[in-house]
Amino acid sequence: MSNNYEKKENILQEKAFLFALKTISLCKYLQREHKEFVISNQLYRSATSVGANIAEANFSESRADFKHKMNVSLKESNESEYWLRLISESGYAYGELDEIQSLCLDIKYLLIASISTTVKNKKQSTLK
Repeated sequence: MSNNYEKKENILQEKAFLFALKTISLCKYLQREHKEFVISNQLYRSATSVGANIAEANFSESRADFKHKMNVSLKESNESEYWLRLISESGYAYGELDEIQSLCLDIKYLLIASISTTVKNKKQSTLK
C-alpha cells in the first residue's frame, strides 16, 4: 500500500483513539454530574467501537473484510454523532462537547474517503 494511504490510516486511527478518550471523559461527566446513564452508555459503546473497528480493519483478511469493518466504523461514528447531538440539544453543558463533535465529523469524512479509495482501487485492479 502507498505511503499516503498508510499516513491517512494512522491519522484516522489516532483521531479515533482521541475521540474515544474524550468521549469516555464526557460519559463519566454525564454519569457523575447529571446521573445520566442511558444516553451516555449508548454513546460510550458507539464511540469506542469506531476505533476498535478501524484497528480490526488494519489486520483484515481481505479488501472486502477491510471495507466491511470500515463501514461498521462509519455506522458507529454516525450513531455517535446522533448521541452527541442529542446531548448537545438536551442542554447538557460540557466544555469539550464542540471539540468532540468536530472530531466525530472529521473521523466520518476520513472513513468515507478511505472506503471510497478502497472501492476505487478495487475497480482499478479489476480493469487491469
